[in-house]
Amino acid sequence: MSRKRLRRAQRLACAIQQIRGHEVPERAILHLFGRYIPQFIALTASSPMVQGFDTQFDSARLNSVFSFPLSGRAPYVLSWTDFGRFYNKMTGTGVVESMKDFYWDIRPKPEYGTIEIRVCDTPLTVEKAAALAGYVQSIARYLLVEAPFRPDEDDYLVYAFNRFQACRFGLDGQLVDPRTHERIRIGDDIVDTLARIEQHAIELGAEGACKAVRDSLAAGNDAQWIRQRYAAEKSLPEVVRQQSEFWAAGK
Repeated sequence: MSRKRLRRAQRLACAIQQIRGHEVPERAILHLFGRYIPQFIALTASSPMVQGFDTQFDSARLNSVFSFPLSGRAPYVLSWTDFGRFYNKMTGTGVVESMKDFYWDIRPKPEYGTIEIRVCDTPLTVEKAAALAGYVQSIARYLLVEAPFRPDEDDYLVYAFNRFQACRFGLDGQLVDPRTHERIRIGDDIVDTLARIEQHAIELGAEGACKAVRDSLAAGNDAQWIRQRYAAEKSLPEVVRQQSEFWAAGK
């Protein structure tokens, strides 16, 4: 592994946090990205196994996170000022001491004026992680420049359903559009999104990253790869060994 790849690998923890690195307009503090959370879950899902058993979920890890009392979606506030009031109320209860006590799918980083997307499993290669970062940034630019929709609390009526579909079925899950109520396969929704953000990816120099995301759809997510290897090897330690080789090779 090259030093450059090693440095990038060292920045990855057990689950990826994609930090959207531009100043966030107050009205878009958290909620514009909620529409795309199922995509990020499905693309990065790589935790089908728990204690040696296939859970039938592509991302079983998020089920554990969801059991925490301050997990799920953030409260519907639309400005840093209102968020500050909410935060002060929560710290006043003694339940919360810092932002790290919130396990939301999307969490603000007030000191930087950014947001963190926190639903991703760790991809099996650094290259895929980097591609996903470019995809997230391109969506962010699309939302900020074109402003295709405004935050609406009713968008969350389908949030838990869409989140479950992504965790359970990955790219084959069904997503309900919060505005039109139409259903679409999550993998197909990603293809549609890639078409919408193409020019924004070019402006950011992220067209290669978005192409890598598109190309990855044919092979499926990493949960599928893990299941395929386990079916062939019948040994979870051997699958883990092959995962390590896969990571080191950067395929």
